Amino acid sequence: MSRNSGFRRVPGHNLIVRALALTAALCMAATSAACGAKGADDKADDGSKLSFMLDWTPNTNHVGIYVARHLGYFDKAGLKLTILPTAQAGAETSVQNGVADVGFSKLSNLATFNSQGADLRQVFNIGQHSVARWCSLASRTDIQTPKDFDGKTFVSFGSAEQTAVVKQMIRYAGGKGDFKRVTSGTNTFATLTSGKGDFAGFYANWEGVESELKGPALHCFTQADWGVPGNPDQLGFVAKNSWLQQAGHRRALTAFVKACLKGYDYALSHPDQAADILVQETKGSAIDPTLAKRSMESIVKEGYWVDSPNQKSISGLINVKDAQDYLDFQFKAGTYRDAKKGDPNKAPQATDLWTDRYVREAAGR
Repeated sequence: MSRNSGFRRVPGHNLIVRALALTAALCMAATSAACGAKGADDKADDGSKLSFMLDWTPNTNHVGIYVARHLGYFDKAGLKLTILPTAQAGAETSVQNGVADVGFSKLSNLATFNSQGADLRQVFNIGQHSVARWCSLASRTDIQTPKDFDGKTFVSFGSAEQTAVVKQMIRYAGGKGDFKRVTSGTNTFATLTSGKGDFAGFYANWEGVESELKGPALHCFTQADWGVPGNPDQLGFVAKNSWLQQAGHRRALTAFVKACLKGYDYALSHPDQAADILVQETKGSAIDPTLAKRSMESIVKEGYWVDSPNQKSISGLINVKDAQDYLDFQFKAGTYRDAKKGDPNKAPQATDLWTDRYVREAAGR
């Protein structure tokens, strides 16, 4: 995908643009369940069908799903999968409202949504290590550490979660944590190169790779190196708790997770072939084949999906300690609001937001 991709979404915009969707979605999450497509919670299901909503335009975060479809893993499981493009409100609200059975999200998003009244649970995870990076253009020699973000302009939509991270990084580096904000257009690189902003959030496994391939060069910082605890990028599949009460739904989800475990494992072992499959399966998204292959190389080399470099298969599980450390940090920063827009009584609990049942059943553990 080129940087001039119009309104097509790419994963780096999860850090920058996602706040726009979250703002609209949070207003709906707790109150508009009746507005969704009728059916997910209201009818019996034999476990043979599943609808899945992406979070953004197809990319290597989703590669295991497309590999599983391409190699027939869903067919062999007797599962008919429908992959839905993301809705404007986001995958979380669509799952909450029954528009989709399952969606792609991350644990820290669920913390925000459930604090406001949603009833979501993460059931599968690929993100064992953070891929978030906070970057300026490499040409900006005046920015050498996050301290130098002080007084600069952050390209953002004002997400409270992002704000807390950036403030902590600046303060940890010895700064005050004061910065301005500017709304990004559809192209964050262009916002930086135009001089309208000084730094922004990116994902290393996509826009970081894109920067290396096409420029402009970036100078990036990892939040864990600058005082932010835990892993904010535990990415994976989410479902609604009430949807999970039906046996047919549980069977379909277990079959889906089992096929996807095989798909992501294949991608780890065959990164070039998996990249080719992703491009072939998503022709309408016009993914740059070189970008897809280099992204997969980055994922394998950096071990984003595995606990240790020698691991040859993904676990599908979250790291509960990393998750809770990050949720506690965001709670102390005042990020979360309850359904009445007040402060929650306690931090969201990773064990309430996550279940390992479906991964363990799928893997026969």
